[in-house]
Amino acid sequence: MSKDSQWVAGINAVASAIEHDAEHVREVLLEAGARNPRITEIEGNARRLGIEVRRVAQQALDGVAGGLRHQGAVARYAAARTWDEHELPELVEAAEGRALVLVLDGVQDPHNLGACLRSAAAAGATAVVIPRDKAVQVNATVRKTSAGAADRIPVVRCSNLSRCLRELQKLGVWIYGLAGDVDGSLYALDLTGNVALVLGGEGEGLRRLTREYCDGLARIPMPGDMESLNVSVAAGVVLFEAVRQRQAM
Repeated sequence: MSKDSQWVAGINAVASAIEHDAEHVREVLLEAGARNPRITEIEGNARRLGIEVRRVAQQALDGVAGGLRHQGAVARYAAARTWDEHELPELVEAAEGRALVLVLDGVQDPHNLGACLRSAAAAGATAVVIPRDKAVQVNATVRKTSAGAADRIPVVRCSNLSRCLRELQKLGVWIYGLAGDVDGSLYALDLTGNVALVLGGEGEGLRRLTREYCDGLARIPMPGDMESLNVSVAAGVVLFEAVRQRQAM
């Protein structure tokens, strides 16, 4: 397989790739004899769009899925579409004063990134920003975990996160970082305008330099006896607090 393509596994991931980005689907492999109506639907949609479809044995699917749960469907897909940081101003401007950007500072686990993308898409976020280095990129596992969100929401890769935050500020975006060691509450923030919410990676949280470029820091109040939340859970909390505030306007 070319380094410019990858295998996407799972019914939702394959169906989403066909629906939202069919031109980059190279071929679809489906389990021979499978009677799942979703698989039949995938086959029909793929053939209608001129995508090659092959029915193969389960063992063949196991081999190309690389350990992912494929549910009888995999697709060879062109390398993930990502946005360059120079495209971010256009995305922010198109939001007309209500940009909602999720910034992830060094998330390493593809399952966490996939879950963050899913929450961001559900919240109607403008974009998700990730560093090019020292962070997981959008791969087959991320696509699978995101349940199609990785193909629906702009994922902007930046070479220098601090510079990216500075450019967002120049565009009129307020930058708020989430940290567990500060006094300010998430629920005291005004999240109704142009806002970027910055979450740190697993374990270390926000890096020092990233914190310095935030306009403010806040924590998620947790009355229970826990010090922190998984980054994907925290992303869902902060994004939907922004959604709540915007719907209340």
